Amino acid sequence: MNQVQYDEVRQHVRNRYKQIVVESKPSTSCCTPAAASSSCCGTANEVSAKLGYSNDELTAVPDGSNLGLGCGNPQAIASIELGEAVLDLGSGAGFDCFLASKQVGERGKVYGVDMTPEMVSLARKNASTNGYMNVEFRLGEIEHLPLGDHSIDAIISNCVINLSPDKQQVFNEAYRVLKLGGRLAISDVVTTAALPNEVKDNPDSLARCISGASTVDEIRAMLQSSGFTEISVEAKDESRMFIKDWIPGTNLEDYIQSAVIKAYKAPRI
Repeated sequence: MNQVQYDEVRQHVRNRYKQIVVESKPSTSCCTPAAASSSCCGTANEVSAKLGYSNDELTAVPDGSNLGLGCGNPQAIASIELGEAVLDLGSGAGFDCFLASKQVGERGKVYGVDMTPEMVSLARKNASTNGYMNVEFRLGEIEHLPLGDHSIDAIISNCVINLSPDKQQVFNEAYRVLKLGGRLAISDVVTTAALPNEVKDNPDSLARCISGASTVDEIRAMLQSSGFTEISVEAKDESRMFIKDWIPGTNLEDYIQSAVIKAYKAPRI
């Protein structure tokens, strides 16, 4: 892809997530609009419960911050500690940021970066209304993070990096902003078989967390190229149970799975 094509992809994705905010459809997850309207995915909390979030987590965040957009629970693998600086790539309405806020405490800081202005505005409103003083939302692309070098302890993300047309640059930027010994702990989708052409070539399929997925080997290679060590990319077979609902009748679960992706910026401290 050239830069013009990259920008076209980003704009298509941005428009889709703008629509989610404008139309206030928090149960869409990565489903098609038709599927969402038929309630195949359930409410945002029902969707997130399937992804591994506890009831305590689902009830601890501001109303309207959980849009049901994800494919896992990065909170469960990030081992966030008091006083840390945490970054959420593609923070949406702030769901994972608000959960991380409670884990880092008053001495910590959580940053959310999202390229959709409407999402950032909604997240900021959620933070302001509910008194989250240690959370900051910034408008920006995850390929060009608006953060300084060596400023972050942990990076989380939930089904977002697959949306990027330049994933290598995303991992390069993640490596840049992490402190030495910092870690990447994300949930994302991976391909387990070649996607059908009618799915792979559909721009709407990309915007719904499907055709932009990479293989496990591709993700591992990109992380290594960025400089990460102790890399782990583990596909979760049980994720087929909720992925089959994303586009009912397409057997999508035969082609993609959710994965837990972890890596460190050496040396570990």
